[in-house]
Amino acid sequence: MVYLNLLIAYLKIGLFGFGGGYAMLSLIQHEAVEVIHMGESSPWLTSKEFTDIVAISQMTPGPIGINSATYIGYVATNGNILGSVLATTAVCLPSFILVLLISHILLRHKDNTYIKSVFSGLRPVVVGLIASAALILMNKENFPDYTFSILIAIGAFILVRYTKIHPIWIIVLAGTAGFFIY
Repeated sequence: MVYLNLLIAYLKIGLFGFGGGYAMLSLIQHEAVEVIHMGESSPWLTSKEFTDIVAISQMTPGPIGINSATYIGYVATNGNILGSVLATTAVCLPSFILVLLISHILLRHKDNTYIKSVFSGLRPVVVGLIASAALILMNKENFPDYTFSILIAIGAFILVRYTKIHPIWIIVLAGTAGFFIY
């Protein structure tokens, strides 16, 4: 039953996860942490495990949505690789099929006002989904003390905006500050 639940959950996530991996995080978190799926006794993950998976997914090469699907599929099926393959395929399949079917139509009608209106309406939705992912990750596991975290974020923003320091060095500096503060 867990395989069917993984397939259905990740097909939904893949179908409605506009905006990429970070925009999908709130959907993934809902399905993996909050929902008790049909025939199962508990959610697949705890909030702490989800936070860990997001951190690992950010560090590994590849899109965060696919990396987290792979790991959650593995955990949900008690270490079975088939769960990883199924979740990863299910999250990618809707996008692949939609892009394949729609790309030809969109190229022919890219100047249509209705098409432009649809994409204009999707932009704020994507921003909202990414903001939702940011809010979900702002928990006690990630930020034991919000004061220092906010100061580091403001400092990083100021450095990126008003200096010519490369963003990678600012990330290293913020990580070092976080290491010593926390």
